[in-house]
Amino acid sequence: MRGGRLRALDGLRLVAALMVAAYHYGGRGGSVTEAWGSSPERQFPTLHGPLSYGCLGVQFFFVISGFVICMSGWGRSPASFAASRAARLLPAYWAAVVLVAAVFALPVVAWDAVPASDALVNLTMLQQPLGADRVLGVCWTLWVEVRFYALFALCVVLPGASRRRVVVFCAGWLAASALARAAHEPLLDLVLMPEYAPFFVGGVGLYLVHRDRRDAHAWGIVAGGFLVGQHHAVRALSNTADPHAFAHRTVLGVVLVVAVGFAAVGAVALGLLDRWNAPWLTVAGALTYPFYLVHEHLGWVVIHALHRGLGVPSAATLALTALGMLGLAWLLHRWVERPLTPWLRTVLTRTP
Repeated sequence: MRGGRLRALDGLRLVAALMVAAYHYGGRGGSVTEAWGSSPERQFPTLHGPLSYGCLGVQFFFVISGFVICMSGWGRSPASFAASRAARLLPAYWAAVVLVAAVFALPVVAWDAVPASDALVNLTMLQQPLGADRVLGVCWTLWVEVRFYALFALCVVLPGASRRRVVVFCAGWLAASALARAAHEPLLDLVLMPEYAPFFVGGVGLYLVHRDRRDAHAWGIVAGGFLVGQHHAVRALSNTADPHAFAHRTVLGVVLVVAVGFAAVGAVALGLLDRWNAPWLTVAGALTYPFYLVHEHLGWVVIHALHRGLGVPSAATLALTALGMLGLAWLLHRWVERPLTPWLRTVLTRTP
């Protein structure tokens, strides 16, 4: 097994985040229309179709997450694993919730603020099961991630990670998620996440490939994750039959984007991107999470101010908004994550 930091994976994280941002800014209708003053379809008449595929950045993220969580959980105790995940997620998340809630409460901001009680519930990350309004539009993906962490911790980290245990976990989860889909049982859907399980499973399989590229079981897990994952992605996101769709995502287009995501993480697993080892990729990886948290709603505020307030052209507004959100992400990383992440990890692992 090769060692060292996989900086190319940091770069892929940022690519996935930028895909999602492109979708939120120019690849969908709904609330972003108010930011632009008209449908993004009119703002980007040739680009709105390709930008609509950016929603698949979420599935790309889940493949990367499967790889990273298996790598970081291997050889860790349950307490250390839990502390690591909490310290990684919570500081920037708390800061983003407070910041977005505060901005949306300003009288000059056009969007309605989340009720104060619901905003407080958002600090727990339990707003979705509790039925509270979400402060961050992207937080639903964090709820998916947290459930994946819990499954992985219970089935792999708690008994002790080993290749055999990981293989059984992946095969069992993939099969159980398919049965859950057939059963139409809400509780099984909640726990097993049929729509997203294949992407996490595929990412875990790719980490096994990274450890040993000759591992036939690992390659089988990757293939199973891709085949089932693309099926779910096509059913959820292809919409050529909908005459009212903002932009039509074809079956072939969805499958190709999913395949490219798997292939990109696979290239990291096989060492094909080892030459991509520039230090700036580590910075890119560090900015990804805070950027992902704040880019959507605060991005709409910036788009509104630049495009409708100052008359900045659409393309320039799109670029400046993304750059501005990356700048804000750096501030959150520098002044929130850097001091609070190690502190919180130490507090959570301290023996009473």
